[in-house]
Amino acid sequence: MTTPRQLIPFGALAQADLVLDAEYEGGTAGTTADDPLQRLLPVGNQGGFRYKGSVTHGDVRLVVLYTSGENPDWPDVLDEKTGLFTYYGDNRSPGGRLHETPRSGNIILRNAFAATHGDHNSRRGVPPFLLFAKAGPKGRNVIFRGLLAPGAATLAADDDLQAIWRSTSGQRFQNYRAAFTVLNTPAVERAWIEQILARQPLGDACPPAWAEWVHGRAYDTLVAPATKVIRSRVDQLPPHPGGKQILATIYQHFTGRWSDFEACAVEIWRMLAPNTGITTVTRASRDYGRDATGTYQLGPATDRIPLDFVLEAKCYGPDNSVGVKETSRLISRIRHRMFGVLVTTSYVHEQAYSEVREDQHPIVIICGRDIVDILRLKGYSTSVDVKAWLHSAFPLADTASAGHTGSGLSTQVHRDHPSP
Repeated sequence: MTTPRQLIPFGALAQADLVLDAEYEGGTAGTTADDPLQRLLPVGNQGGFRYKGSVTHGDVRLVVLYTSGENPDWPDVLDEKTGLFTYYGDNRSPGGRLHETPRSGNIILRNAFAATHGDHNSRRGVPPFLLFAKAGPKGRNVIFRGLLAPGAATLAADDDLQAIWRSTSGQRFQNYRAAFTVLNTPAVERAWIEQILARQPLGDACPPAWAEWVHGRAYDTLVAPATKVIRSRVDQLPPHPGGKQILATIYQHFTGRWSDFEACAVEIWRMLAPNTGITTVTRASRDYGRDATGTYQLGPATDRIPLDFVLEAKCYGPDNSVGVKETSRLISRIRHRMFGVLVTTSYVHEQAYSEVREDQHPIVIICGRDIVDILRLKGYSTSVDVKAWLHSAFPLADTASAGHTGSGLSTQVHRDHPSP
């Protein structure tokens, strides 16, 4: 049974605390005055970046990051299992330079991350970031998703804010990709908000996690491992048409030469796990499949430990799931101190998924939705981008060969591959 989310009525917003994962009600007048954020906080009623203060005078006291989750080209992502939030800046179309945006959001990011890597006096000037997300497809309700600090304990200083290139209609432009940490703060009290606005962010109502970050850049991260470990078909496939088209592009590229998808699957795995070492494709088996074995490197660069893995790929359409037969085949190839990787352009059937997780087999499952997310993080955000990458990296004239070093994986040839 699903527990109802706490709902704060529109009329009570002005004095409400910000409670983690609580929902804040929008108005019903049918105007911009219905926006709940402007009632909660003095940050305006438009845009992904909303703030109190002046960017020009370096006096930004409070920042709200609002994400609708509806822009697949700029996929803001909150990973509740790690406490990391990825947010894209506000230069999202060609025509302007990186820091020339109407709301100056990218300037806020630049300044905040620069101060983050300074001393504690510099961090005192970093405004608290508050994350809100759209509550549903209809209405203006929002959900408070947490107090954010720029950067993360697991990222190097050069990795938490990156200027990335994108292209639209042949025009190239830059935007920021920023990494934040959700701090372990169950609620932001109204008293602290008032102190922030009064330029006293370290007052007596300041959450301990924010004070610790300011003083020592220590990240008390809110980590919430999921209790549900079996993803449904809906969870495993992309929700937006653009993502579905990306998978269709991959499927069509390898149609009729299914085993060639193994090299693509290995590269997708490398994008997710860059410490992957050399992989070697084994000989074809009786079911016309191949396996790739490889190593994943753990530890510092000067003293790494290799962990062996076996990887299998299934280039399927969205109506064809990976079943128990395929997962059992992969499980049978995992030896002591090894793990498995399954890459599919489709999804894993519920029964097969359940058996893998309930029996605690060490298998990483990369499904269609994951593939889309991985490619978009690497800059391949549209089917056109993906098609160009496929033709460059895996040209039609090439065929996978046994014993190829550097990529490869097992894919079973089926006589009836359904169209996407």
